[in-house]
Amino acid sequence: MPDSFRTRLRHGERLLGTMVTLPTASTAEILADAGFDWLFIDGEHGPLDTADVLGILQAVSHRIACIVRVPACDEVAIKKVLDLGAAGIIVPQVNTADQAADVVRYARYAPEGSRGVGLARAHGYGFRFAEYVASANADISVIVQAEHRSAVENIDAIVKVPGVDAVLLGPYDLSASYGKMGQISDPEVLHGIDRITQACQAVQMPLGYFGISFDAVKPWMDKGYSLVVAGVDVLFLGNGARRMFKDLQSVPPQP
Repeated sequence: MPDSFRTRLRHGERLLGTMVTLPTASTAEILADAGFDWLFIDGEHGPLDTADVLGILQAVSHRIACIVRVPACDEVAIKKVLDLGAAGIIVPQVNTADQAADVVRYARYAPEGSRGVGLARAHGYGFRFAEYVASANADISVIVQAEHRSAVENIDAIVKVPGVDAVLLGPYDLSASYGKMGQISDPEVLHGIDRITQACQAVQMPLGYFGISFDAVKPWMDKGYSLVVAGVDVLFLGNGARRMFKDLQSVPPQP
């Protein structure tokens, strides 16, 4: 069998992904066919609810790793998306080691954690329960986001929490926490990013970065960031449509 997403992540393999925000399984199917290694299913921002996430997972999770960002470090939200069959979770605004430990605990069955036990899609609706429970702790990816100045201050402790598989940098929220919304090249923001980078690389913790374009993520790929999120479904659609319209407008009307 091929290695799980978590195994590839922990081995430092470069994993190329993109973000899904639209509540339609068709969008995810199109992106799954584009060749990406994984899909970032965004349940924090935008309209995706539990039923939407379920539909996306039913459509593509057998073809591509689907990692779901939950709205917060919340036990119910985490166990719900894992029970739906997500290959892992991304948790925003993890600012302390205690919060990171909670994330791991909510995502792992006993004795490694306290994840609640239920029967859902991940368990084959009960028919593959034992098989799933036996492998879930080893296969489920736990990714925390460092996107606040408090996370920068506590990053040395966060990266040492057992069970955290990767740290995903949130540059825009990080800049906002310094009172510099969107100024991701500001020296103070860059210093925070450098602190996160150094702390992760010191313990060989995989690092992730989100950017809306290739140019936005390439510098971080060059720095060794291996978990890459490039582009967003709505921007692919909007930018493609605008290019097409601009091209059409460039043709002069016939007399």
